[in-house]
Amino acid sequence: MISSRNEVTQMIVSAKVAKGLKWSEIAEKIGQSKEWTTAACLGQMTFNKQQAEIAGKIFGLSDEAVAWLQIVPYKGSLETAVPTDPLIYRWYEIVNVYGTTIKELIHEEFGDGIMSAIDFSMDIQREADPKGDRVKVLLSGKFLPYKTY
Repeated sequence: MISSRNEVTQMIVSAKVAKGLKWSEIAEKIGQSKEWTTAACLGQMTFNKQQAEIAGKIFGLSDEAVAWLQIVPYKGSLETAVPTDPLIYRWYEIVNVYGTTIKELIHEEFGDGIMSAIDFSMDIQREADPKGDRVKVLLSGKFLPYKTY
């Protein structure tokens, strides 16, 4: 018996490693972006029934595990408030250093509001550079203005 979505995430990661799969290959079979599919497989998004069944076949999951993939997860996967993984920590550092700049520029352009992480997309690409390849990340979120009432 499975007691949490985290157990299913571990099953998925184990099967991915054992089968030598890439997230982009999995995403193609599920029919979503590699970014969304990876987040879903890591327990941060909810699969619909069809997507969950495809994931179940890819990873060899039980019917119970497939059912867990369709339950809205508890979002937020970091184990500590300040991340210790070096790659994730750099994102934390980016927000600490540039967060106020991002906030100022968004407010200047759009007004008082926020960028949605719900109506959102992300694209991660390798960008060739003679000095060393670069990571290109495009984040796109709907602007949601604060309303008066």
